[in-house]
Amino acid sequence: MFTEASKVKQSSTAGVYIHIPFCKSRCSYCDFATDVFRDQNSVQRYVDAVCREILSEPPALAGGQSEHDYSASPNWPAANAVAGHIDTIYFGGGTPSLLSPKQVALVIDAVRKRFNISRDVEITMEMNPATVSAESLAGYRKLGVNRASFGVQTFNDRDLKLLARGHDANDARQTFKLLSEAGFANISFDLIAGLPGQTLEDWERNLNEALAMEPEHLSLYLLEVHQGTPLAEQLRSGRRPMPDEDAAAEMYELLLDRTASAGLLQYEISNFAKPGFESRHNTKYWRLVPVYGFGVSAHSFDHVRRYWNERDTAAYVKRIEETSSAMAGCEAIDAASEFVFLGLRLNQGIDLNEYEQRFERDLSKTHAAEITRLSENGLVELAGGTLKLTRKGMLFSNEVFAEFV
Repeated sequence: MFTEASKVKQSSTAGVYIHIPFCKSRCSYCDFATDVFRDQNSVQRYVDAVCREILSEPPALAGGQSEHDYSASPNWPAANAVAGHIDTIYFGGGTPSLLSPKQVALVIDAVRKRFNISRDVEITMEMNPATVSAESLAGYRKLGVNRASFGVQTFNDRDLKLLARGHDANDARQTFKLLSEAGFANISFDLIAGLPGQTLEDWERNLNEALAMEPEHLSLYLLEVHQGTPLAEQLRSGRRPMPDEDAAAEMYELLLDRTASAGLLQYEISNFAKPGFESRHNTKYWRLVPVYGFGVSAHSFDHVRRYWNERDTAAYVKRIEETSSAMAGCEAIDAASEFVFLGLRLNQGIDLNEYEQRFERDLSKTHAAEITRLSENGLVELAGGTLKLTRKGMLFSNEVFAEFV
């Protein structure tokens, strides 16, 4: 069985996500809404647009551009008023650390005007190596940024070139040193496994170096190849070897063993932390807690619906400047299904009593056949009123999730 992590700190308080699309260069595997950083004027115009969106009315109240009645949702704060409590703010991207502290301050001030922020708020900023300085980090810390999500990906310079990351391993080491010296006591590493040509020995060297730095948090991503990316074309044309799925599974198994022995406890399929350093913001997604998203391509969730913004940066800015809304779509979600397959991502699994209270049905009865079959195959275990993945189940999680959709 997998190692039990400390219980994830749960909160029904909402969170805020801010998308910053700018990057120094585009990674070969990236399928996110990003733009190459060009000049400060365009960045400032984007920051101004994000602030305007934060302070604007909900989509349905901002000109009636949507057929969906968002005003019916009690979770979207009233316009231009301090309403709604949040306890996490997450700057994602892209590369948010390309913003100056003054620009970050503008966004945080807008959030503060719109929301009631908890005193113990977790403010995360994604940072890439070689995009920060001692001065900028001091500025972020002064603004209350207290968690750094650090995009290392790999300490192998060959693989960094393959990924077109725009930094080398020494940049990563130096940036970690700067973060520590700036007083960041909550640092998360991102690492990617299953790269083309990557061996188990390569991966072990990555783990050794990352764990030796003793970060508070580690996120693992198994490489996903998205059509339309440069990496997908390199694989299709044979310029790069296809990723080895069996090798990636071995890398994952090694990660589980090594992180546990290093005191980083697994609390989600891809996330490991020292006790008390689990990502409070990301846990909201897995627990179906509302998150308000702002910026290009940002997604929001209000308990019932998920809605998202325009994906093109220029179009997003234009729409915000003209109408204060850039909403591009909306969908009602199947909350019961999402509660299951998102909740199963967490090591603590699903509390069946909570599921029954929330959806007025007994999961162990409505999906008795599926649970029995998965249990017999060693993929889930049902005990003490909790349904959770086994270690084997984590390797085949998508197959498990499909049983509940």
